[in-house]
Amino acid sequence: MAVAEPPFTTAAYPEAAELLTALPRLRGYARVLRRNREDADDLVQDTLERAWSRAAQWRGVGDMRTWLFSIMHNLHVDALRRGRLDTVDLNEHTPEVPVAATQGQILVVRDLDAALAVLPAEQREVLLLTALDGLAYAEIAQTLAIPIGTVMSRLSRGRARLRGLM
Repeated sequence: MAVAEPPFTTAAYPEAAELLTALPRLRGYARVLRRNREDADDLVQDTLERAWSRAAQWRGVGDMRTWLFSIMHNLHVDALRRGRLDTVDLNEHTPEVPVAATQGQILVVRDLDAALAVLPAEQREVLLLTALDGLAYAEIAQTLAIPIGTVMSRLSRGRARLRGLM
């Protein structure tokens, strides 16, 4: 008796392996955007669902990671515009960031999380895509659909404001 091959295989979709390697970074970025593990997982799920529904476009995608971040960013912005996202008061909840057990390191991470929350969303997104995901300015510009000069400006202003807050 022959076993039926599952509909998802890397043989049928060679780009799927690239999609799967992007998952940890997608999860990390989603958790920073949503500040809630369940909402972040939902955002990753929605991103993958949208990407999978457009699998025919994969061959035209130059960089799968940038394309996925663009999808995630657009889904997040759409949810913000619809008012579907709940905000989290950082004074009531501890961040869901894995940290070392020392008190000093925990306090630094909490301070950084609080300072990032104060930044305008545009500056925070550019900072996170640069620092956490290591995207180049051109990739960030493509992901957020903004000019590269705007990326550099937001990054500069965001870093300066973050330094002032820290």
